[in-house]
Amino acid sequence: MARFEHKDTQYENIIELCGISQSYDGGKNWIMQDLDFIIEDKPNQGQFVVILGMSGSGKSTLLRYIAGLQEPTKGEVLVKGLPVSDKNRVSMVFQQYSSLPWMTVLENVGLALEFKGISKKDRDEQAMEMIKLVGLDGHQNKFAQYPSLSGGQLQRVAIARSLLANSEILLMDEPFGALDIRTRLQMQDLLIGLWEKFQSTVVFVTHDIAEAVYLADDIYILKAQPSKIVEHIDIDLPLQRTREIKRDPRYTELVHHVEDTMLRVSEM
Repeated sequence: MARFEHKDTQYENIIELCGISQSYDGGKNWIMQDLDFIIEDKPNQGQFVVILGMSGSGKSTLLRYIAGLQEPTKGEVLVKGLPVSDKNRVSMVFQQYSSLPWMTVLENVGLALEFKGISKKDRDEQAMEMIKLVGLDGHQNKFAQYPSLSGGQLQRVAIARSLLANSEILLMDEPFGALDIRTRLQMQDLLIGLWEKFQSTVVFVTHDIAEAVYLADDIYILKAQPSKIVEHIDIDLPLQRTREIKRDPRYTELVHHVEDTMLRVSEM
């Protein structure tokens, strides 16, 4: 496969990272250098982008740039053509449970609307709609913590909160990494359903290649430091996914192809 490069299409860009470089020692060593990454806004479809790479390749750092949680040493980060700021900040779902344990599920999901000054009545109504969508109806008055909620339920809270804050873009950093296999599979299917409903642009980081192929319509692979995106793999499976697709020979072929590519990239 050829080295990664962007191609012009008819779509607008929803996320742009241009000339990104990162150093923590004044430029003596570059963790990331001259990285370009563009995600297009595909109308009536959205995109499910998965970022893969070895540990330390900068996958989570890319998400933090887009979320506005970190600024690169050099370069520009744009969301819908504008620099990242408080006005267009994108929420992020982490591997660690990020709900506020002293608040209820309802209060956690509606938190972003509270920051926007929306009345309690309106934000509770909108939060309840999202709570029902993620399968937490009946849990809205529980505190968002163990043992009131399981790990999978806590991640459902985080997903609902992020979608209510901005359903156009969803950033997810290994969100299912701490879950048992049964819950992880359930969460994958939930996420696919939400993606299809909202037609969001999802940017998802994982170490699980089988999960990446099941969820993604595009996979990007980062090489080790200085980090750069060097491979793009188009996952040419049907956009509407069910677990049956994992029995498709093409799914297995793609998993093997991504595995081989990851090994090759790790040697660069």
